[in-house]
Amino acid sequence: MKDLRELTKAEEQVMQHLWQLGNAMVKDIIDLMPEPKPAYNTVSTVVRVLEGKGFIDHKSYGNSHVYFATVPEADYKKFTFDKMMNSYFGNSYQSLVSFLVKEKNLSLEELQELTQLAEDLKNRKP
Repeated sequence: MKDLRELTKAEEQVMQHLWQLGNAMVKDIIDLMPEPKPAYNTVSTVVRVLEGKGFIDHKSYGNSHVYFATVPEADYKKFTFDKMMNSYFGNSYQSLVSFLVKEKNLSLEELQELTQLAEDLKNRKP
């Protein structure tokens, strides 16, 4: 996994669309964005910044560029989750589950499913 950095909200939005599309031109990314759609130049600038950060790359076809992610979505999810766990829950899954139960009204059934998932993951580790 690359040495990842946290993305801005605009960068994350572009990445979400690019992960969804796989390969895309700037106009394709804009097409997926909600109204009011940002200006082409705005999205193009974000794309170039992401390319500079190593999150995406492109292939040129004449004057057109087709962009693709170089950082898998799963890697960025893990990075952001690990950062959140460290920053907000002190790397304590007990604190996370307590938060989910208290603040997000996690049901007993959901809590049991989460516990079972944790047990399954624990048993899979070598």
